[in-house]
Amino acid sequence: MSSDVTAEGLVNRPAHGTLHHVEIWVPDLGRAVASLGRLLRALGYSVHQSWEGGRSWRLGPTYLVLEQSPAMSAGRYDRRRPGLNHLAFHVEDAAVVEELAADAVRHGWRLMFPELHPHAGGAQHYAAYLEDADGFEVELVAIDSSRHTT
Repeated sequence: MSSDVTAEGLVNRPAHGTLHHVEIWVPDLGRAVASLGRLLRALGYSVHQSWEGGRSWRLGPTYLVLEQSPAMSAGRYDRRRPGLNHLAFHVEDAAVVEELAADAVRHGWRLMFPELHPHAGGAQHYAAYLEDADGFEVELVAIDSSRHTT
């Protein structure tokens, strides 16, 4: 068996050009772990690394890092400034988008564009746009949007 294939037959080797990781500096690691970490676990990510100032979660060959760095130059994230605006994740279908969004709201996230939900991205785009207490935005996009729940 190739070292690029797991015992379950899953491909371990990433494709050329795919995302390796994303690192996000957060003002409060505990708060970020409680919001973003919870959502990442719900999406199938598992904790990959943990250290005093940070944590990472992995799904396949890609991982996401949250770090509370002493080198940060500002205390609050602003998605409207140059740089990262939001992260978007594939979600199985519309029902799972709704389940994850409702759970996120119960745990301190805010549903963005509620008057347009779940089609804030257009009529053929079933998604939930969420913002956590630190201003980080996540978009949950239904892979199969044929089964609408609204």
